[in-house]
Amino acid sequence: MSVTSILVLVLFCTGASFVQRVTGFGFGIFIMTVLPFIMPSYAEATALSGLLALVNSFYLTVYYRKVIPWKKLLPILLTFILVSFLAVSVVARVDSHTLRRVLGVILILVSVWFFCFSERVRLNSGLPVQLTMGTASGLMGGFFAMQGPPAVLYFMACTKTKDEYAAIAQAYFFFGNMAMTLFRFRQGFVTRAVGIGWIYAVAAVFVGLWLGTLVFNRMPLKVLRKVVYAYIGVSGIAAILT
Repeated sequence: MSVTSILVLVLFCTGASFVQRVTGFGFGIFIMTVLPFIMPSYAEATALSGLLALVNSFYLTVYYRKVIPWKKLLPILLTFILVSFLAVSVVARVDSHTLRRVLGVILILVSVWFFCFSERVRLNSGLPVQLTMGTASGLMGGFFAMQGPPAVLYFMACTKTKDEYAAIAQAYFFFGNMAMTLFRFRQGFVTRAVGIGWIYAVAAVFVGLWLGTLVFNRMPLKVLRKVVYAYIGVSGIAAILT
């Protein structure tokens, strides 16, 4: 890995960790705009993204461990793990560029809908919604290492405080990324290049966490919701352009 690639990796890892801390998701969305261009293969890029995101969500899961709403978390998490296993198993054979563009259009439409109508239309937080969002999240996580948008729409619907939202989101990403890392290791995606990239970038995760915490602690829940919906739209644009 060249010096330029290392610097880009560290910079984008810091930004991804910052975004994840502020919005509750987005690590994979942010960092996957560059990883496919500096890693030997797309599969290895998803593996490195997941490993770095795992560090980010582990710290926050421990931090919020006392307020994790397990009953709201487990159905969507178990659905995600099952579907992501199937998606990871076929990711090397998928036309990722076409799928990412379709994904991008969908995310932009979702963002516009919730940004404009979130005050009047809210997702039900029942089991059917959990299973639907868990399935969508599993497909997006397995194929693109960006499982956040479907899940956070559910998390926004079922939580009442910033801390509860952060707790359920980060626990979801921690256990989900841990499962996907095991799946990717089984497929041979966790290579020496992935390990080297992780060593170079892991410290940047904590820098981004620290910067993101400064912003998150000062942000009202209503503003947080708008930021999340807006960033889903940004993630759609990123998916189309990369």
